Formats: sequence, C-alpha cells, structure tokens
Amino acid sequence: MIIACEKCQGKFKIPDDKVPKGKVFYQTCPKCDNKISIDTRPEASPPVEEVPDAAGSEKTKEETDIDEVDSDAYDAEDKPFDFLEEGAETSLICETNPDVRNKIHVALENLGYHITEAGTPKDVLKLMRFHTYDIVVLNERFGTRNPDMNSILKYLDRLGISIRRNIMVVLLTDRFRTMDHMVAFNKSVNLIVNLKNIQDIEKILKRGLADNEAFYRVLKESMIKAGRL
Repeated sequence: MIIACEKCQGKFKIPDDKVPKGKVFYQTCPKCDNKISIDTRPEASPPVEEVPDAAGSEKTKEETDIDEVDSDAYDAEDKPFDFLEEGAETSLICETNPDVRNKIHVALENLGYHITEAGTPKDVLKLMRFHTYDIVVLNERFGTRNPDMNSILKYLDRLGISIRRNIMVVLLTDRFRTMDHMVAFNKSVNLIVNLKNIQDIEKILKRGLADNEAFYRVLKESMIKAGRL
C-alpha cells in the first residue's frame, strides 16, 4: 500500500501483510512524524495509487480524476438537473453508507432542497462542472482511505472565492466534534458533523445554515451596495 502524508507530501510504502484488514489504523510518517489515518474497511475506497502522467512524474489517483474531469468535453448527461424554478436550492450528498445517506436525504428534503446523490468522486466532479450547489454534504472518507487526501475538498479549494462562498460545505467525520468551528476553519468547510450525531442531522443543518447566513450577511449587503454582487 502506498501512503501519502498530507503534511510533508512525502510518500512511503507499507507491505500488504503489515496492513490491518477491515479497520481504521494510524501510521506515523517516517519523514515528519505526522500521524496519518488509514481506513481498510470494505466500504472504503482503494488506497491512494500513483498514476504516471505524460511527463513521467507521479500523481495520486485523486489528482488524476480532477485533471480528467477538467479536460472532459461537454456532455449534457452530466448535468444534474434539466430544469429548476427560480430561487430553487440544491444539495449534493457524498456518502456511501446507505443508512447515513438516507438520513441526510430526508433532512435536506424537509429543508426544501433539490437533492443529488453521487456515487463516486469522479461523479461529483462532473456534476459540479455544470452546477453550483447551495450545500454539499461530504463524508471526509468519500472516495479515499485517507480523510486528509479527499479529492472533493481539493477541488473545492481550487474554486474562486466568488463561487466558493456561495456553497455551504458540510463535512461528515468520525474524528472531530460536531460544530467545531476551529476544525471547520482548518479544513476550509462551513460545518463539521460527527457521524455519532447523524440522528440529529436536520437540527444541526438548520443551525449551521442560520450561522452561515448570519456570517455572510454583512459581506453580501456591502457587496450589493458597492455593485459587486
């Protein structure tokens, strides 16, 4: 298994016979001593693999997916909605666990959102090429064993601020506390939801949406007065 450290960007290999099966474990980076989380549970995606590009350098599979989607030609089948009434709000769910996904779907439906459910990170990247979602609910392990190497978060970080600030990103995690604002800031997301609190997802989303609206209200009002919005 090839492991990539998100702190120093170093890569190292672990012999397959030394990898615990069906569990989350931690490995210390030999270069910087960073603690790396690795998930080998069956529902998790394959480990980070390296794909050589045309120049002979190595890229992770996640980086390759982003590059491939960026270079794809227009395909109307990738558009998530054929028609939306003016003012309609949309949401994207990136979660593989069906029970968790269903709870999120019900909560978003009750909040009045049009909903898209994505199967793979590549599906997400294609969907977001043609539509800016109002809210994206993303499991940090969606499409990756290493939650700190999530390709969807990388893609969102690439977006211009004028687009990104209109997307509320909700990160599902088993590592951090629900509504931990410092972690949300560190991860460049708007709201943290611990999976142990998934039963209360609708209440948490309502609170998070209200906080997000209040946070950006002054900025948006100032930009409207300045004719920049």
